[in-house]
Amino acid sequence: FLGLSVPQYFNEYTAINAYGPVHTSARWFNDMVNVPFSSEAFVAGLLAYFLDNTMHKKEAQIRKDRGKHWWDKFKSYKTDARSEEFYSLPFNLNKYFPSV
Repeated sequence: FLGLSVPQYFNEYTAINAYGPVHTSARWFNDMVNVPFSSEAFVAGLLAYFLDNTMHKKEAQIRKDRGKHWWDKFKSYKTDARSEEFYSLPFNLNKYFPSV
């Protein structure tokens, strides 16, 4: 709901008043705040990032929901046999630029 309503507010405010809700004497600052918050994708992504990082990170089910359990295998290069394939460069460039 917030991902749709906040940008709608910014867009309607701009359409009615010819400037955004953030209106200071510095136009560059106004644009830096008004333009991103007029985008549904930006507001939804910002909200998702905030909510995702407010959860308890140590609980096993939350780690699984966030996909962290999958990345644990690849934290160290030598812990998984698939690391060579996972970290290899495309077009066989790892012959010239070897992995660490």
